Amino acid sequence: MTVEAPDILIVEDEPAIVELVRYTLKEGGWKADAVDSVGAAWEYLQRKTPQLVLLDWMLPDQSGLRFLSRLRGDRNFSGMPVIMLTAKSMEEDKIAGLNQGADDYITKPFSPRELSARIKAVLRRKAPEHAQTAMRAGPVTLDPISCSVSIDDRRIDIGHAEYKLLKFFMAHPERVFSRSQLLDKVWGDHAVIEERTVDVHVLRLRKALKEAESLIRTVRSVGYMLSEK
Repeated sequence: MTVEAPDILIVEDEPAIVELVRYTLKEGGWKADAVDSVGAAWEYLQRKTPQLVLLDWMLPDQSGLRFLSRLRGDRNFSGMPVIMLTAKSMEEDKIAGLNQGADDYITKPFSPRELSARIKAVLRRKAPEHAQTAMRAGPVTLDPISCSVSIDDRRIDIGHAEYKLLKFFMAHPERVFSRSQLLDKVWGDHAVIEERTVDVHVLRLRKALKEAESLIRTVRSVGYMLSEK
């Protein structure tokens, strides 16, 4: 099964920095897209929802701080993880960025190892379904690095959509999600999929999990959840 690497959007107008960040992300197993202005970033977000944004403070058409404020005020992007990349090192600037809603702050120049570590930490905290550490629930183990699922150490076949659904459930155990929430969180709000399609994928997921199918629970009139209880 082939599963796309996580997407990270780089909003940066310095080609040398973009090249360094791209290389770092590729080495870490991430796929990156890059734009060089706030206008291009906003246009990108209307077509695709990345897992995380690396946002430069100084951009040619608008400040990154102002763009961050716009993101945090938009229902579709308010929870999107954002790390600011900036040459500004004054404490007041860092505080301004964090108060505006940045999840982390990296001052240029930075090392590739530091950037990779910061990204992993933010994803673990803000979007555990996009983290790269193995997850376990009962006899089921999901490895994001190899994009594989095993039951009692026996690898199973699982479809792309079912893999993404299981990964999301395992990142948020014991929480109930409605069909519309699953569509938004797993497929993204740009996907044209009917809510009832979620039922089909849940059914396929249970079939793939075989003896562990009881992990995926139906909560009548609400939605679905993963529970070991």
